[in-house]
Amino acid sequence: MSGIILKDLDVWFGQGANRVDAVKNANFAVPLGESFGLVGESGSGKSTILRAITGLAETWSGTIIIDGKTLGHKRDSEFYKTVQMVFQDPYASLHPRHTVDQVLSETLSLHGFDDIENRIDKLLLDVGLGPSFRFRYPHQLSGGQRQRVAIARALAPEPRILLLDEPTSALDVSVQAEILNLLTDLRAQRGLTFLMVSHDLSVVSHMCSRMAVMQNGYIVEILSVEDMRGQNASHPYTRHLLASSLGFTSSEAAQ
Repeated sequence: MSGIILKDLDVWFGQGANRVDAVKNANFAVPLGESFGLVGESGSGKSTILRAITGLAETWSGTIIIDGKTLGHKRDSEFYKTVQMVFQDPYASLHPRHTVDQVLSETLSLHGFDDIENRIDKLLLDVGLGPSFRFRYPHQLSGGQRQRVAIARALAPEPRILLLDEPTSALDVSVQAEILNLLTDLRAQRGLTFLMVSHDLSVVSHMCSRMAVMQNGYIVEILSVEDMRGQNASHPYTRHLLASSLGFTSSEAAQ
């Protein structure tokens, strides 16, 4: 069964002469339990797809199916029990005047959970922090610790699907691998489905089994990570992206 299905998805901003078509005729399916990447240059439409799924981009047409349910233009509480998003900047996504305890307890309360005290402690342990971080404010945390709190908040409703919008790009290189390994472990432990946006092909290679390559709002190619590593791409833009990222072309690799 597919966790995410997009059919003929168009997303735009503005109207008339000011209309900008950000995503055009996007089609792909992500089975439950898979980690799927969206890659491409800035402005190619990657993050806009995530925003359309979550309801943050309201002007779209086509079909979005999540966990077997076709979405309209409004998102209800059941949707947010199924789908959560981890944003790029962990500092901007956390309220600066709310402690970690407030961030997590508010999320748990909104989704109708009880036994909040124990749930907060477990969430913090699950993301590698622990109870000692519970009453700290975001400015008292490192970038990696803030992103761990953001991941804990996303996990609080017990979703089946996580949307990851460049989850490590705002972090120091030394911390990025720790967060990616944490996400990999959590997906295995919880049977999560990931849809991950990244400009970094090494991140996608580490995290995903397949990826869609985007250019100018279009998905130009979908390929497996094995094909990516083997430079087996058919579209010229994909070949260019791989060569730019990996520093060599297929012909050079064969020499």
